[in-house]
Amino acid sequence: MEAMVLQSYKGGVKEEGQRRRWGDRAAVIWRQWCWNVGFTYVVFEIKGLLEWSVFKSPEAGSPAGVSDRKKYSAVAPPSGQQQQNSNNSNNLTRRRTGSSNTPSSRPLAPTRIIYRETLGASLESDLDLPFWQRTWFIGLLLVMALSFFGLAIFLFLTLDSDYTSSPVYAATSEGVEITYGSVLKLMHEKTRFRLHSHDVPYGSGSGQQSVTSFPNVDDANSYWIVRPMPETSAKQGDSIKSGSIIRLQHMKTRRWLHSHLHASPISGNLEVSCFGDDGNSDTGDYWRLEIEGSGKTWRQDQRIRLKHVDTSGYLHSHDKKYSRIAGGQQEVCGVMEKRADNVWLAVEGVYLPVSGSK
Repeated sequence: MEAMVLQSYKGGVKEEGQRRRWGDRAAVIWRQWCWNVGFTYVVFEIKGLLEWSVFKSPEAGSPAGVSDRKKYSAVAPPSGQQQQNSNNSNNLTRRRTGSSNTPSSRPLAPTRIIYRETLGASLESDLDLPFWQRTWFIGLLLVMALSFFGLAIFLFLTLDSDYTSSPVYAATSEGVEITYGSVLKLMHEKTRFRLHSHDVPYGSGSGQQSVTSFPNVDDANSYWIVRPMPETSAKQGDSIKSGSIIRLQHMKTRRWLHSHLHASPISGNLEVSCFGDDGNSDTGDYWRLEIEGSGKTWRQDQRIRLKHVDTSGYLHSHDKKYSRIAGGQQEVCGVMEKRADNVWLAVEGVYLPVSGSK
């Protein structure tokens, strides 16, 4: 039974990570596509405006691709008017005197100059194209945008339905009640690092498996299983009240969160380590749950402290980091004072429902 439960834990944690990765990928693809479409649209709009301004500008010469836009034609006056002008000219010739002040002739009616503006051959051919050939690019953008939108909706609905049907679920909302048997991560409130362990011993002190706090959210070595004391009647699925004594078992190495009077490597406070296994646990693994505020049972959104039963030290972390084997990870230790910076929060995890709840 225990193996089946642990397998479901690992499967649930893995499935949770896969869902988040696929959801993040879909969101990134959708955002990137929207940016690309918007940028392309703006570029084409600017290009169209620039071409139109050049085409309409009277000062600009013939732009590229436009030839013979301006043509001038000389048009003779109508035949009647031309005959009348000829008669008038003859009459004036007969009446011409020798006076030098009399003009010898008058100018004919001026020839009218008609200004014609014609479109270049390339623009005329563009206007003759069918509507779909002039707007194919916009249609392509719309089709691709709708396709990506449909893919994002499909992924969202599919992942959400698979997620809600799982009997062992990952808590993503505030207020989820924490029960014995749940798998969770504890985050140090001040530094936002997760309680972490790995199969690497301390180089000093007890030499037991080291415990640190880790900055990354998606690390599998930061999961802990909440267990009751072996002598109690508490069982899997029971809620956990303030003041209860609990144990935290590291999910990957199966060792227990432990403390004793050895000095921690960096600050010299109480060392916190991992020790024992499934069948080997002692009072050095006992931690008393203290809930901040008025809550009586442990919930995900509640601030808590863990006080070690044997040493009376509070589980603590700070911004002093290791530089070699666990580079970038913070020290975890025990401090004797109840302080504002030894508060922890339950964050990511796989939470079992309360026993008897539907």
